[in-house]
Amino acid sequence: MGQLSLISSPSFIPYTTGHQHRECPMPHTSLAHQIRADVLNALAEDMGTGDLTAQLIAEHTQAHATVITRENMVLCGTLWFEECFMQLDPNCKIEWKYKEGDAVEAKQTLCEIRGDARALLSAERPALNFLQTLSAVSTQTRRYVKEVSGTQAKVLDTRKTLPGMRIAQKHAVKVGGGHNQRIGLFDGVLIKENHIAAAGGIGKVMEHAFQITPPNVPIQIEVESLAELDEALLAGARLILLDNFSLADMRTAVTHAAKRAELEASGGITLENIRRVAETGVDRISIGALTKDVKAIDLSMRLQLS
Repeated sequence: MGQLSLISSPSFIPYTTGHQHRECPMPHTSLAHQIRADVLNALAEDMGTGDLTAQLIAEHTQAHATVITRENMVLCGTLWFEECFMQLDPNCKIEWKYKEGDAVEAKQTLCEIRGDARALLSAERPALNFLQTLSAVSTQTRRYVKEVSGTQAKVLDTRKTLPGMRIAQKHAVKVGGGHNQRIGLFDGVLIKENHIAAAGGIGKVMEHAFQITPPNVPIQIEVESLAELDEALLAGARLILLDNFSLADMRTAVTHAAKRAELEASGGITLENIRRVAETGVDRISIGALTKDVKAIDLSMRLQLS
């Protein structure tokens, strides 16, 4: 994963001044910074200069809250959730009943939170937004992964993510059992129809790509027919995306490629047909719906004063 710069965000007023930020327990500092940036942006968007409604609660009042799920889910986003509360009350305590990646049945308590009542109320919506969205991605990914169980096909994400949520959603895909591919335009080459047309054909665009692309950066080309597949193979392509191929053409493509290139199926993939796609013998299946067609998990937080 490339180095990520900390996103600047408008300032907001925490309820406890002078606190030290608790570092997220992540193995990569850049991801910890990204989590913090995501949360700062979310809190700034929601609070602005302060939470007017929370001022109805007496200062320093302590509270206890529980978060429950109303539907079956795969839990994801716990670090983003925690960071929302820790930014406003670094002394709050969060006790998880399940861990990241666990399958949880409906009506179960996910966690308990104890801390400053104002902080808990202000952090509630941003924290739940992260948790319900990322859990939705992991839950949907887990469904697709189960459908291809026993085949060689891997389920991959795409760049079709919610604005500002790419790193978080790609994390959720991994938690759900899927695989990540390029983060953006800077860490992978994907040659599509318009690139081919502008460059003068598959052979020319592949030759140019090999010349200018660093050796550790993957080069993938998209093809729309078996004829284009053969052109790409002849040009030395080792990673080929089959765009909206029929099942019959996918099977033929696997035979034509004969392991000379990794083949990725994309376009029109659903839970109903992904098993049949995987059984054609393709190596990878990319699905934009994992991250762009997100139906948030139904979560609820209930608060009581201590």
